[in-house]
Amino acid sequence: MALLRVLFKRILWIIPVAFGVVTITFFTARLFNGDPTELYAPTEASTEMLEMIRADLGLDRPLSVQFLSYLGEVVRGDLGTSFSTGNPVLADLSNRLPATMELGVLGLIMAVVCGVPLGVMAAVSRERWPDFLVRIVTLIGMAIPQFWIGLILLLVFFVQLNWLPGPVGRLPLWVEMPPRVTGFLLVDTLLDGDPAKWVQALRALVLPTVTLGLCTLAPIARVTRSAMVEALQSDYIRTAYAMGHRTRVVLFRYCLRNALLPIITLIGGVIGFIFGGAVLIEAIFGWPGVGQYALQAIQQSDFVALQGFVIYASLLYVLAFLVVDILYMLIDPRMRA
Repeated sequence: MALLRVLFKRILWIIPVAFGVVTITFFTARLFNGDPTELYAPTEASTEMLEMIRADLGLDRPLSVQFLSYLGEVVRGDLGTSFSTGNPVLADLSNRLPATMELGVLGLIMAVVCGVPLGVMAAVSRERWPDFLVRIVTLIGMAIPQFWIGLILLLVFFVQLNWLPGPVGRLPLWVEMPPRVTGFLLVDTLLDGDPAKWVQALRALVLPTVTLGLCTLAPIARVTRSAMVEALQSDYIRTAYAMGHRTRVVLFRYCLRNALLPIITLIGGVIGFIFGGAVLIEAIFGWPGVGQYALQAIQQSDFVALQGFVIYASLLYVLAFLVVDILYMLIDPRMRA
């Protein structure tokens, strides 16, 4: 019951957060973005034509009226219609979300599978050469911009070695997309019975996945190291060693479990960053995900699409940290109080 009560309170907090995000996004987009009527009007359009277009788009009404109307639409699940694509924003985001999730899941797996063991190794070998090596690698990974890593990987593996495809999206330009079932190409190509196309989809994922994994691996490894070092200095770890437990049991059953809370907190933020659309990475590799959609909305002053993206990303962060709270309570019973 205590767990359900805490979850109910966390879920209630989503409402004011969502309202604040919608309010800030709405007024910021309209105050600082350009006039989207230019997307619909020809270059020689007269003032009367521009005013007619503004009226059709509802932009001639006072901001307060526009906001109340938009708020009602959001409550009904309608994020508006994109000025640039002419499609409902929710449909655009739904179509692009599988591409972002496919890239994000693989990048997150790479970051966690590599980052956590590196952090554990650095903590166990504290102040010795493995520790220094991991700290140098993670420091470099956090200091180098993600777009630079992506461009270097493209230069080496696409331009010079020609081992992997370039920034052409999820499949080469001459390859037809498989019938859409799940939206995940690695799944849809298998369902279509086309192993050759599956290999092409996997090869297209390699460079953006490695770029995303390297960008998120470094902070995970550093936080893991810090949490493990603190746990290794605790009395219960000394007691476990004194009782004759094997090193592997002490490290992974006692030490790592108690060090998981800060690691999970960071991973929650990483999930929000990844599934919210890694804008730079998707732009560099021509990846048709929600990040590239947001970038195009900014470039074209499409504030309806931009608002929809920000609402989606903010709710994703809220849900990610709700999952983090649940994991806290499952890992550490003290958190349930």
